[in-house]
Amino acid sequence: MTVTATGWGDLLTGEELAYLATEPARAARTTPVPAEVEPRLRAALCGRGVDSLYEHQAEAWEAAARGEHVIVTTGTASGKTLAFNLPVLDGVARDPKQRALYLYPTKALAQDQARSLAGLGAPGLRSAIYDGDTETERRWQIRKWANVILTNPDMLHVGVLPHHDRWGDVLQNLRFVVVDEAHVYRGVFGSHVANVLRRLRRVARIYGAEPQFLLASATIANPGSLARSLTGLEATVISDDAAPRAERTIALWNPPLLDDELGVRASALGEASRLMADLVSRDLRTICFAKSRKATELIHRFTVQRLDDRALAGRLTPYRAGYTPAQRRQIEQRLVEGDLLGVTATDALELGIDIGLLDCAISVGFPGTVASLRQQWGRAGRRGHGLALLVASEDALDQYFMREPETLLSRCVEATILDHANPRILDGHVRAAAFEAPLDDRDRPLLGDEALQRAELLDDLKLTPAGYVWAGRDYPAARVPLRSTSPDSISVIDAQTGSLLGLMELERAYSTVHDGAVYLHLGESFVVRELDLERRTALVEPFADDYYTQAKKEATTAIEHALRRERRLGLELSFGRVSVTEQVIAFQRKAISDGATIDLVPLELPQTQFETEAIWFLPEPWMLEGLEREPALLSSLHAAEHSLIALLPLWAMCDRWDIGGLSTNVHFQTGRPTVFIYDGHPGGVGIAERGFDAFEGWVEDTAQMLAGCPCERGCPSCVQSPKCGNLNELLDKRGALTLLQRMLRVDLSAGRSS
Repeated sequence: MTVTATGWGDLLTGEELAYLATEPARAARTTPVPAEVEPRLRAALCGRGVDSLYEHQAEAWEAAARGEHVIVTTGTASGKTLAFNLPVLDGVARDPKQRALYLYPTKALAQDQARSLAGLGAPGLRSAIYDGDTETERRWQIRKWANVILTNPDMLHVGVLPHHDRWGDVLQNLRFVVVDEAHVYRGVFGSHVANVLRRLRRVARIYGAEPQFLLASATIANPGSLARSLTGLEATVISDDAAPRAERTIALWNPPLLDDELGVRASALGEASRLMADLVSRDLRTICFAKSRKATELIHRFTVQRLDDRALAGRLTPYRAGYTPAQRRQIEQRLVEGDLLGVTATDALELGIDIGLLDCAISVGFPGTVASLRQQWGRAGRRGHGLALLVASEDALDQYFMREPETLLSRCVEATILDHANPRILDGHVRAAAFEAPLDDRDRPLLGDEALQRAELLDDLKLTPAGYVWAGRDYPAARVPLRSTSPDSISVIDAQTGSLLGLMELERAYSTVHDGAVYLHLGESFVVRELDLERRTALVEPFADDYYTQAKKEATTAIEHALRRERRLGLELSFGRVSVTEQVIAFQRKAISDGATIDLVPLELPQTQFETEAIWFLPEPWMLEGLEREPALLSSLHAAEHSLIALLPLWAMCDRWDIGGLSTNVHFQTGRPTVFIYDGHPGGVGIAERGFDAFEGWVEDTAQMLAGCPCERGCPSCVQSPKCGNLNELLDKRGALTLLQRMLRVDLSAGRSS
């Protein structure tokens, strides 16, 4: 069946339509399956209709055959799975004793790939999933007989490496390590996973193995450096996508303004449900991506309410975390078989799960990165002309894209950044490595000089003739959550069920899970009844009131050490290490309906301090001419800080919640007006440095965003921030724009662009 644009043409009209265009189709470039592929495997592939490869798949085969580590970075549905499966399946067909370890960021993806592997009928293949859902009695069997084991970094971290003596046969024969969806491993999570992979290489070497790494990623700006950062190895980059692509309509949809002055717009969830109901009513198979569990459920509910046909409503479903594995498998199966016509999902279905042929993909709110957006949109149009829609939220970045669509659509995908040597992350892995085997100078090539330097400083490691060993009684990997920089964390516990909802870094706990705070967990609302600092717990209860909370903080930033300092945009720009001291002094309750302040509740909480990486700049006096008097000076600097934070995710693959900032009219060290923007994670993970490197483009984008926002005094679409410690007080949009434009004028006069 071929779907044409006429299926939705009359729907995409009105003032909400901010942009409409068509991406042309692209033909496939293929080549025969290489003659060197093991004959029985060739026959199995041919029996399933695979008698040729896309050219990038063949390139990956050739690089792997030369013994090179490989990263394949091509678009959605471009056959990356076969690109890394082919060398592995060829290896086990020739020698079934060879082992391969496949790492996936989610259990759902591992389940999907297990089905895909089983369906190939490859000779000698014995595949199995080994994760937290695997029955205890099956685990030893899998270790004994499976030659392709599918798992996740968390299980590798706490379930495999600390108990490597049970895995001796697997590690001794470990030939390949596959890292799928590698672009997911960024920031804190990626920095942890990079250490886990280095520990895997180290333990494998103890058993005499040097596995070959095969990575697959969505299209990103720095695949080679990502592979190197994750594994410590140089990898051949395969990036020329030779897969076919159907014609696709691209539309940007901006909910209508309800209040021009306040910048308040109609609900993005409501608009998405209206669009989805119209599309499925036209028999168009549609997926809608939302950012949270709650948004997913609400869009589904609103869509069903708009449909008069109950049978049609029964062919819609939400898909999110929190369902049982059996429920998720059933939904996935209904998608593949074509029984479902519409699904609303979190980004769990953004990854490479085979969910069949869809016509339309709706993204509700910019998902944080261009790479992620293209992953979502890539779900549409696999059986013919597809429709990809972005429904904007009120967020500054979303609204910027609605006004400047080419900035989004012509933009290169982002660079993934991580920092495995961040001491806050590295220390736990140094302890874990010392538990796994004595740590000495021979480990420097794998773990890095920093690991040995940290080993000297850790009190719970003991230096012996064999090297540094773990001196504790437990095993240290269990202390290190892969999603956090800090082992010293607060456990968020549902007081009604006793279940652990999540872990919160202590540094962030005071502003997020203080007494009375409204806490969101995967889209669901809870209210904090008690923050117990001695027991490191926050007890929460389900919450259904119509307000949210925002902490008010006092903060100071002290410069510890400038690592880089340059003259940029006519001012002094620095990058280095800073210490941030914060104290939560109150919280505000605000109505969800209109954002009105209900009350301000004082708090008495201790100060927190953490070191991180930051950029800071000192505007020249002439840049602040006319803004020197208070409150204009502080308000202008504050608004510039907010707007820069809102746009930094365009340049660094991060979320605005990963970034902090502080602006002051006189800083106690510089003696001048200063703006700081820093990594919100202790130790830093490379976000601020990326901002330093891209400063000119980042400032230019930010000024363009401010100039294009139609509000008069500042709104959520430009300078107001949902995470402001000063509750969005003292913000001068015009002053911020004046400052940034004067900075750019210096750049233009220097001849960068004209």
